[in-house]
Amino acid sequence: MISLGSLFGSVANGSAWSIVSLVLGIVGAILGYFMFVKPDKKYPNKFVNWLRDFLDFKEMLIETILKITYMFLAIFITLASFDLIRFDFLIFVLTLILGNLVLRVAYESVMVLLGIWKNTKEINAKMKK
Repeated sequence: MISLGSLFGSVANGSAWSIVSLVLGIVGAILGYFMFVKPDKKYPNKFVNWLRDFLDFKEMLIETILKITYMFLAIFITLASFDLIRFDFLIFVLTLILGNLVLRVAYESVMVLLGIWKNTKEINAKMKK
């Protein structure tokens, strides 16, 4: 059985660690920004250059993540719709067709926004030259 004193002690220790984590996070973010993101110089180490581009959001991971989640959800909707045959064939067909159609339209909308961002970035890079 947990005593009230040990419960409050563990809460106090958790709060102290949260404060330490907050302070270390702020210090790390400031150091990371001024060491990697702010300077526009190239480093001899490829990993440091990749880290700078990653922290500066020059490389976007969201496109890859969106493509993978789209494939997962499309396969899931298709397979899950087959479970609906036992209830009603019309629900099965609607889920199979409309579910994938709505999913595709939603993901294409997000991909259009990413395409606009990429094109704007390319135009901006060409105008700076």
